[in-house]
Amino acid sequence: MEGVMMKSEAGLSTAVRANDGRIVTHYQPFKSKAKKGTILGFPFIRGVVAFIESLSTGMQTLTFSAKLYGEDIEEEPTKFERFLAEKLGKSVESVVIGFAVFLSIMLSLGLFFALPLLIGSLVFGAEKMLGRSLFEGFVRLLIFLGYIIAISFVKDIKRVFMYHGAEHKTIACYEAGDDLNPKTAMKYSRLHPRCGTNYLFLVMAVSILFFTAIDFIFPMNLTGVVAFLARFGTRVLFLPLVAGISYEVLMLASKGDSIFAKIVRAPGMLLQLLTTKEPEESMIEVALVSFKLAMESIGSDVEITGLPEYSEYNEETEDRENKADETDESADGAVDGE
Repeated sequence: MEGVMMKSEAGLSTAVRANDGRIVTHYQPFKSKAKKGTILGFPFIRGVVAFIESLSTGMQTLTFSAKLYGEDIEEEPTKFERFLAEKLGKSVESVVIGFAVFLSIMLSLGLFFALPLLIGSLVFGAEKMLGRSLFEGFVRLLIFLGYIIAISFVKDIKRVFMYHGAEHKTIACYEAGDDLNPKTAMKYSRLHPRCGTNYLFLVMAVSILFFTAIDFIFPMNLTGVVAFLARFGTRVLFLPLVAGISYEVLMLASKGDSIFAKIVRAPGMLLQLLTTKEPEESMIEVALVSFKLAMESIGSDVEITGLPEYSEYNEETEDRENKADETDESADGAVDGE
């Protein structure tokens, strides 16, 4: 929300354009659990860990950026949320974020797996054939593309996509060795070969091939609701493996410019035409600030020119300012009432 988050080996650097026009920053140390030499760092497993971590950090960053921007998103926690926080020994905010991630996963499973299976059942009935699995896979892909296109018309999401483009332009400018400033970065492409969009498309593509193979190798002699639930269960059960395979394919494709790499990256690059938009120069400024913080977190100082002043977020300071604003508003109200 009106900002950019850059992830480095050391942590997460967030820069947000606040509603008063200033750029506010926040840095949070973060180390992935998928470390080399550990079970979670093994091939295929590390992709699952990266996927879960990206959901969690994405939700945290979105919530925090809303706070930096100045949106009042504070809501009284429900009794259930307070109960979970107490039992799990976690903060209420952590429980709310975890619950939001859980709901997003459930929604994704329903939209991208249960719905295609239901449509496949309506079209093919009880028939078990290779074409049915491929049909359901392409329905899943169409739903995914339709979803991306639909949300791109939402004003706030469109601006998120513009900031996404600003992030890519900043990275491309740095990788080209060009001067890092808003005007120069604007000249670069908003598409980037190592974008998370490529990973999402790979998950969709690999799932089509994988689940078609599963249905062909292990045909189920079931009918009706039982058959539907069994096939849906296999999709949920093997989804982590699909995510892991997709991650490893993406890693291979990102290591060079071979024909294989270009073929693997091409659909994701095309999809970025939807998930990125041409940014404003002011958005590039925010992306450059976030990039500067990310580079400083790993001890690499980069020279960036043409940036406005920015300040680090301080929760205590913000709270004092907010309370002062509330006091001023109350005083104004009292004067007006007189």
